[in-house]
Amino acid sequence: MYGWQVAAPGRDVRRALRRTPMFVPRPGPGELLVVVDACGVCRTDLHVASGELPPRRPSVVPGHEIVGHVLEPGAGAEGFRPGDRVGIAWLRETCGRCRFCLRGDENLCPDSRYTGWDADGGYADCTTVRADFAYVLPDGYDDAELAPLLCAGIIGYRALRRTELPPGGRLGIYGFGASAHLTAQIAIAEGATVHVLTRSEQARKLALELGAASAGEAYDAPPEPLDAAVLFAPVGDLVPVALRALDRGGTLAVAGIYLTDIPSLEYERDLFQERTVRSVTANTRADGRELLAFAAKHRLTVATTPYPMSRAADALVDLAADRVNGAAVLLPKTS
Repeated sequence: MYGWQVAAPGRDVRRALRRTPMFVPRPGPGELLVVVDACGVCRTDLHVASGELPPRRPSVVPGHEIVGHVLEPGAGAEGFRPGDRVGIAWLRETCGRCRFCLRGDENLCPDSRYTGWDADGGYADCTTVRADFAYVLPDGYDDAELAPLLCAGIIGYRALRRTELPPGGRLGIYGFGASAHLTAQIAIAEGATVHVLTRSEQARKLALELGAASAGEAYDAPPEPLDAAVLFAPVGDLVPVALRALDRGGTLAVAGIYLTDIPSLEYERDLFQERTVRSVTANTRADGRELLAFAAKHRLTVATTPYPMSRAADALVDLAADRVNGAAVLLPKTS
């Protein structure tokens, strides 16, 4: 089989990746060998390739928004049979024994491992996953539509819950890419008023098409005070901007795994009146199951830009340059 490896992490993303022949992995005990049918391209992949997130495994294969089908279950793997469609997300495994796992916060497990960072991911023909970390996928979506749900969707869902947005509340979304365009639809379906702030004119158009009440420039003030906000753009300068847009008692959730430095905050202007900043770290399997159950009941519009797997480097370069509308998705069977 072939896979894309992060051979030389650096600012030149195209040179960082190398497509190379690889051995087909063998599923270990409790694992599934999965043929990759689609793999979403996430900004986290970009951070791994650029070295902003140093790979934890030399020449790791990135990709953690994976839709595929089971080729072979390993010994003791339960719940799936050959041919079953499965989803593989960022969280690969946890210890299951620490205080964080035992209280339901497995995303904070000190021994957690991640697909496409600690272990080879989906920029390849095949990969593996622990059966108990694989997802059953909803009907009514094709492979390319499902792939972004497995990180962009899950992280956006968790970030939205972290804001504690009140029923019928006013939500601000800063940045409007793969994750944000799904989060906006969830919030709107639940009765929120959504205001989108992003530098991309194309993204602002998409936001309005999906039902946002307004769409402005990233540094603009929204047309009304916000009860909550989610920052998707990895731009620390937007933290005080978003905080100042919050009404009293509002919460800002920062959704990315990487963020540029946050400038100094002014207490009275940015944080006073019980405004709160909360980070988002990975996801739990419960988040994933809840998001996929929501997607089964509420048909989400998943904006995708398809790329053949042979153009994975191009997809990352386009993502870095903000040339992707919605989510880029790699399709191995596309030439």
